[in-house]
Amino acid sequence: MSKKSAAVNLWIVGSVGIDDVKTRTADRKNLMGGSLPFSTAAASFFAKTGAVGVVGSDFPAAFERRWQAFGTDLAGVQRQAGATFRWACAYDANMIERETLKTELGVFADFKPELPEAYKSAAFVLLGNIQPELQLHVLKQSAGAKFVALDTMNLWINIAKPALRKVIRRVNLLTVNDGEARMLTGKWNLCDCAAAILKMGPSHVIIKKGEHGALLFSKRGIFIVPAYPVGKLVDPTGAGDSFAGAFMGYLARGGRVTDGLMREALLHASAVASFSVEGFSLESLERLTLAQIGKRVAELKRMMAV
Repeated sequence: MSKKSAAVNLWIVGSVGIDDVKTRTADRKNLMGGSLPFSTAAASFFAKTGAVGVVGSDFPAAFERRWQAFGTDLAGVQRQAGATFRWACAYDANMIERETLKTELGVFADFKPELPEAYKSAAFVLLGNIQPELQLHVLKQSAGAKFVALDTMNLWINIAKPALRKVIRRVNLLTVNDGEARMLTGKWNLCDCAAAILKMGPSHVIIKKGEHGALLFSKRGIFIVPAYPVGKLVDPTGAGDSFAGAFMGYLARGGRVTDGLMREALLHASAVASFSVEGFSLESLERLTLAQIGKRVAELKRMMAV
């Protein structure tokens, strides 16, 4: 894509796809998807964010324009001959469980992430949900990284656990859902899961519980943030990516990591993720303003007050 890169506060690596999504109310095709558009769009509300990914020659120019409209730097997104990663899913009636109907890797199968020179000094990094070997490959290029977050999934825990453990040792924060935390550690109680993960190397771990919120664990203790109660759930796809992106974007805006900033980042992440599920693809985030995010953060704080 754009060959000219600018200095960024945060860079994120992940997948870029074209999705077909079926829910209980709609069947939408050819949507911009993948972890990277969601996470970078969410992060870009708070910090100058760079994207590292790959698309095929069929990736629509309109998608690129929509993505750039968030202010995301796309110098790290490679365009290669071939087909863009395609994925299709169908959600059940409760909009929690989903069935993958199609996965076509296209150019993503041979993706080898390379950091633009301007990204290498960024202090904040989010390793999105891709193969652990690729996460480690791109992390080694980041000389300026001070706080690195890692997202992963059950697939990599199942088929690439040794490589994943190597990446976990190199990062400051791991974010997983409750099922993945149990699968990774072999434990059931989430406090035990978090303790086991902290022993693997990270100083912090976030365990997501979907509509029930998220828990932040560190040696300093536990902080629990609720999910914002959404009135109209349209499409849950990308909610976790939006959460992680907003969290890291908020930290990057602050330029440092403190307990207070991390708690504020979690609240902002919960708010942004709640908007993400109110539309398909990036549609809801494209209509979003900082004032609307701030309003939901304030509402969350009132809900939590004792």
